[in-house]
Amino acid sequence: MTFLDTVKETFDVKEVDIKTYSPLTLAYIGDAVYDLIIRSVVVGRGNQAPQKLHKATSGLVKAATQAKMVEILNDELTSKEADYYRRGRNAKSYTSAKNASIADYRKATGFEAMIGYLYLTNQTDRAITLVSDALEKLEISI
Repeated sequence: MTFLDTVKETFDVKEVDIKTYSPLTLAYIGDAVYDLIIRSVVVGRGNQAPQKLHKATSGLVKAATQAKMVEILNDELTSKEADYYRRGRNAKSYTSAKNASIADYRKATGFEAMIGYLYLTNQTDRAITLVSDALEKLEISI
């Protein structure tokens, strides 16, 4: 049983057709999943003071880095993943990143929407693979 399945069972969360979620809702959950992937790797590298953990993760979870990741992954995405990325990128958001260009913010929102889609369809392994591939191609070590 996956983490998501356990959450659904424990809290009696009903099955919802993934197509009914707005791209910004997918990005909302995708942001948390991506953050958890990165934090899990950082914590797995060893016990450190919280400020060191934050410093190690902050550069990886910002919009500019996510935008670079999705650009470098473009050729690896399935047609469905690309569709969810585009939906997220094109969504009308009423907020913007403090330290990112509008283009990077939209790409990052698309990236997060795609990660959210993968998580909500129990494809977390695929999300982890894409993040790993992007970090490797960008030559970013955690």
